[in-house]
Amino acid sequence: MTDWLTPDEWRAVALSLRVSFWATLASLPLGLLVAYALARWNFWGKQLLNGLVHLPLILPPVVTGYLLLVTFGRRGAVGQVLDHWFGIVLAFRWTGAALAAAVMAFPLMVRAMRLAIEAVDPRLEQAASTLGASRPMVFLTVTLPLILPGIIAGTILAFAKAMGEFGATITFVSNIPGQTETLPSAIYALLQVPGGEGPASRLVWVAILIAMAALLVSEWVARGVARRVSGQ
Repeated sequence: MTDWLTPDEWRAVALSLRVSFWATLASLPLGLLVAYALARWNFWGKQLLNGLVHLPLILPPVVTGYLLLVTFGRRGAVGQVLDHWFGIVLAFRWTGAALAAAVMAFPLMVRAMRLAIEAVDPRLEQAASTLGASRPMVFLTVTLPLILPGIIAGTILAFAKAMGEFGATITFVSNIPGQTETLPSAIYALLQVPGGEGPASRLVWVAILIAMAALLVSEWVARGVARRVSGQ
Protein backbone atom coordinates (compact mmCIF):
# COMPACT_ATOMS: atom_id res chain seq x y z
CA MET A 1 0.00 0.00 0.00
CA THR A 2 2.93 2.33 0.69
CA ASP A 3 3.95 2.05 -2.99
CA TRP A 4 0.41 2.59 -4.18
CA LEU A 5 -0.22 5.68 -2.06
CA THR A 6 1.88 8.80 -1.77
CA PRO A 7 3.42 9.66 1.63
CA ASP A 8 0.76 12.33 2.25
CA GLU A 9 -2.04 9.91 1.40
CA TRP A 10 -0.54 7.23 3.61
CA ARG A 11 -0.33 9.72 6.50
CA ALA A 12 -4.04 10.46 6.07
CA VAL A 13 -4.86 6.74 6.21
CA ALA A 14 -2.61 6.19 9.24
CA LEU A 15 -4.12 9.18 11.04
CA SER A 16 -7.64 7.89 10.36
CA LEU A 17 -6.74 4.51 11.83
CA ARG A 18 -5.19 6.21 14.87
CA VAL A 19 -8.16 8.50 15.41
CA SER A 20 -10.68 5.68 14.97
CA PHE A 21 -8.80 3.35 17.32
CA TRP A 22 -8.65 5.85 20.19
CA ALA A 23 -12.18 7.09 19.57
CA THR A 24 -13.52 3.55 19.81
CA LEU A 25 -11.37 2.53 22.77
CA ALA A 26 -12.28 5.63 24.79
CA SER A 27 -16.00 5.20 24.03
CA LEU A 28 -16.21 1.53 24.94
CA PRO A 29 -16.57 1.71 28.77
CA LEU A 30 -19.05 4.59 28.66
CA GLY A 31 -20.95 2.98 25.79
CA LEU A 32 -21.37 -0.27 27.71
CA LEU A 33 -22.53 1.58 30.82
CA VAL A 34 -25.06 3.69 28.91
CA ALA A 35 -26.33 0.66 26.98
CA TYR A 36 -26.82 -1.30 30.19
CA ALA A 37 -28.58 1.64 31.86
CA LEU A 38 -30.97 2.07 28.95
CA ALA A 39 -31.67 -1.67 28.73
CA ARG A 40 -32.01 -2.57 32.41
CA TRP A 41 -32.53 0.48 34.63
CA ASN A 42 -35.61 2.62 35.17
CA PHE A 43 -34.81 6.18 36.18
CA TRP A 44 -35.99 9.72 35.68
CA GLY A 45 -34.65 11.17 32.45
CA LYS A 46 -34.16 7.81 30.74
CA GLN A 47 -35.84 8.96 27.55
CA LEU A 48 -33.86 12.20 27.66
CA LEU A 49 -30.61 10.22 27.90
CA ASN A 50 -31.73 8.01 25.03
CA GLY A 51 -32.46 11.09 22.94
CA LEU A 52 -29.10 12.67 23.73
CA VAL A 53 -27.25 9.48 22.84
CA HIS A 54 -28.93 9.28 19.43
CA LEU A 55 -28.90 13.01 18.73
CA PRO A 56 -25.69 12.90 16.63
CA LEU A 57 -27.49 10.53 14.22
CA ILE A 58 -30.21 13.13 13.64
CA LEU A 59 -28.32 16.41 13.70
CA PRO A 60 -26.31 17.51 10.66
CA PRO A 61 -22.68 16.56 11.36
CA VAL A 62 -21.63 20.18 10.90
CA VAL A 63 -23.94 21.19 13.76
CA THR A 64 -22.37 18.53 15.99
CA GLY A 65 -18.93 19.82 15.05
CA TYR A 66 -19.95 23.38 15.85
CA LEU A 67 -21.29 22.32 19.25
CA LEU A 68 -18.00 20.56 19.95
CA LEU A 69 -16.10 23.69 18.91
CA VAL A 70 -18.04 26.03 21.18
CA THR A 71 -17.80 23.54 24.05
CA PHE A 72 -14.29 22.14 23.74
CA GLY A 73 -12.56 24.95 21.85
CA ARG A 74 -9.98 27.10 23.64
CA ARG A 75 -12.70 29.59 24.56
CA GLY A 76 -15.38 26.98 25.22
CA ALA A 77 -16.73 26.25 28.68
CA VAL A 78 -14.97 22.88 28.89
CA GLY A 79 -12.08 23.74 26.60
CA GLN A 80 -10.93 26.64 28.77
CA VAL A 81 -10.79 24.41 31.84
CA LEU A 82 -8.90 21.66 30.02
CA ASP A 83 -6.41 24.14 28.58
CA HIS A 84 -5.88 26.19 31.77
CA TRP A 85 -5.70 23.40 34.33
CA PHE A 86 -4.42 20.43 32.36
CA GLY A 87 -2.81 21.90 29.25
CA ILE A 88 -5.10 19.82 27.02
CA VAL A 89 -6.15 21.39 23.72
CA LEU A 90 -8.60 19.49 21.52
CA ALA A 91 -9.60 21.99 18.82
CA PHE A 92 -7.49 21.71 15.66
CA ARG A 93 -5.62 18.68 17.05
CA TRP A 94 -5.85 14.99 16.21
CA THR A 95 -7.24 14.40 19.69
CA GLY A 96 -10.14 16.64 18.77
CA ALA A 97 -10.69 14.55 15.65
CA ALA A 98 -10.86 11.48 17.90
CA LEU A 99 -13.44 13.21 20.10
CA ALA A 100 -15.59 14.16 17.10
CA ALA A 101 -15.37 10.63 15.72
CA ALA A 102 -16.27 9.17 19.11
CA VAL A 103 -19.35 11.38 19.42
CA MET A 104 -20.59 10.46 15.95
CA ALA A 105 -19.93 6.73 16.40
CA PHE A 106 -21.27 6.49 19.95
CA PRO A 107 -24.95 5.94 19.02
CA LEU A 108 -24.13 2.93 16.84
CA MET A 109 -22.05 1.37 19.59
CA VAL A 110 -24.71 1.92 22.26
CA ARG A 111 -27.53 0.64 20.07
CA ALA A 112 -25.77 -2.63 19.23
CA MET A 113 -24.89 -3.24 22.88
CA ARG A 114 -28.36 -2.30 24.11
CA LEU A 115 -30.04 -4.74 21.73
CA ALA A 116 -27.69 -7.49 22.91
CA ILE A 117 -28.47 -6.77 26.58
CA GLU A 118 -32.22 -6.66 25.98
CA ALA A 119 -31.98 -10.08 24.30
CA VAL A 120 -30.68 -11.65 27.53
CA ASP A 121 -33.44 -13.24 29.59
CA PRO A 122 -33.56 -11.34 32.91
CA ARG A 123 -34.53 -14.58 34.65
CA LEU A 124 -31.01 -15.89 34.08
CA GLU A 125 -29.61 -12.90 35.97
CA GLN A 126 -32.24 -13.28 38.69
CA ALA A 127 -31.37 -16.96 39.10
CA ALA A 128 -27.71 -16.09 39.61
CA SER A 129 -28.70 -13.47 42.19
CA THR A 130 -30.81 -15.96 44.16
CA LEU A 131 -27.74 -18.20 44.36
CA GLY A 132 -25.88 -15.46 46.18
CA ALA A 133 -23.98 -13.75 43.37
CA SER A 134 -23.53 -10.01 43.70
CA ARG A 135 -24.64 -7.67 40.91
CA PRO A 136 -21.09 -7.20 39.56
CA MET A 137 -20.56 -10.96 39.64
CA VAL A 138 -23.87 -11.57 37.85
CA PHE A 139 -22.84 -9.15 35.14
CA LEU A 140 -19.36 -10.67 34.74
CA THR A 141 -20.41 -14.33 34.79
CA VAL A 142 -23.86 -14.27 33.18
CA THR A 143 -24.60 -11.07 31.27
CA LEU A 144 -21.19 -10.25 29.83
CA PRO A 145 -20.56 -13.61 28.09
CA LEU A 146 -24.04 -13.51 26.55
CA ILE A 147 -23.71 -9.95 25.22
CA LEU A 148 -20.11 -10.29 24.06
CA PRO A 149 -21.09 -10.71 20.37
CA GLY A 150 -23.09 -7.48 20.59
CA ILE A 151 -20.18 -5.68 22.24
CA ILE A 152 -17.81 -6.82 19.51
CA ALA A 153 -20.24 -5.91 16.75
CA GLY A 154 -20.92 -2.49 18.26
CA THR A 155 -17.22 -1.80 18.75
CA ILE A 156 -16.25 -2.65 15.19
CA LEU A 157 -19.21 -0.77 13.72
CA ALA A 158 -18.22 2.26 15.78
CA PHE A 159 -14.66 1.94 14.47
CA ALA A 160 -15.92 1.84 10.88
CA LYS A 161 -18.15 4.85 11.49
CA ALA A 162 -15.26 6.76 13.04
CA MET A 163 -13.14 5.99 9.96
CA GLY A 164 -15.74 7.63 7.75
CA GLU A 165 -16.51 10.65 9.92
CA PHE A 166 -16.11 13.95 8.06
CA GLY A 167 -18.58 16.76 8.80
CA ALA A 168 -18.13 17.10 12.56
CA THR A 169 -14.39 16.51 12.30
CA ILE A 170 -13.63 19.16 9.70
CA THR A 171 -15.80 21.68 11.56
CA PHE A 172 -14.11 21.04 14.90
CA VAL A 173 -10.47 20.49 13.92
CA SER A 174 -10.34 21.78 10.33
CA ASN A 175 -8.25 20.00 7.69
CA ILE A 176 -4.56 20.41 8.51
CA PRO A 177 -2.29 18.06 6.49
CA GLY A 178 -0.29 15.78 8.75
CA GLN A 179 -2.21 16.85 11.86
CA THR A 180 -5.97 16.60 11.40
CA GLU A 181 -6.32 15.49 7.76
CA THR A 182 -8.08 12.15 8.03
CA LEU A 183 -9.01 9.90 5.12
CA PRO A 184 -12.39 11.57 4.34
CA SER A 185 -10.83 15.03 4.68
CA ALA A 186 -8.03 14.07 2.29
CA ILE A 187 -10.55 12.82 -0.26
CA TYR A 188 -12.50 16.06 0.02
CA ALA A 189 -9.35 18.17 -0.35
CA LEU A 190 -8.21 16.24 -3.44
CA LEU A 191 -11.59 16.72 -5.12
CA GLN A 192 -11.21 20.49 -4.78
CA VAL A 193 -8.08 20.71 -6.95
CA PRO A 194 -7.66 20.01 -10.68
CA GLY A 195 -6.37 16.51 -11.35
CA GLY A 196 -7.21 15.28 -7.89
CA GLU A 197 -9.75 12.71 -9.04
CA GLY A 198 -7.14 9.97 -9.49
CA PRO A 199 -5.60 10.22 -6.00
CA ALA A 200 -9.07 10.67 -4.52
CA SER A 201 -10.29 7.46 -6.17
CA ARG A 202 -7.37 5.55 -4.64
CA LEU A 203 -8.32 6.77 -1.18
CA VAL A 204 -11.96 5.95 -1.86
CA TRP A 205 -10.99 2.34 -2.55
CA VAL A 206 -8.91 2.27 0.63
CA ALA A 207 -11.92 3.54 2.59
CA ILE A 208 -14.19 0.91 1.01
CA LEU A 209 -11.72 -1.90 1.76
CA ILE A 210 -11.30 -0.85 5.39
CA ALA A 211 -15.05 -0.51 5.91
CA MET A 212 -15.80 -3.89 4.31
CA ALA A 213 -13.02 -5.56 6.30
CA ALA A 214 -14.41 -4.11 9.53
CA LEU A 215 -17.91 -5.37 8.76
CA LEU A 216 -16.70 -8.84 7.79
CA VAL A 217 -14.49 -9.13 10.87
CA SER A 218 -17.38 -7.95 13.05
CA GLU A 219 -19.67 -10.63 11.64
CA TRP A 220 -17.04 -13.37 11.85
CA VAL A 221 -15.95 -12.59 15.40
CA ALA A 222 -19.52 -12.16 16.67
CA ARG A 223 -20.56 -15.53 15.21
CA GLY A 224 -17.49 -17.20 16.67
CA VAL A 225 -18.16 -15.82 20.13
CA ALA A 226 -21.85 -16.74 19.88
CA ARG A 227 -20.93 -20.35 19.04
CA ARG A 228 -18.59 -20.54 22.02
CA VAL A 229 -21.21 -19.09 24.37
CA SER A 230 -23.84 -21.55 23.16
CA GLY A 231 -21.38 -24.42 23.51
CA GLN A 232 -21.60 -25.51 19.88
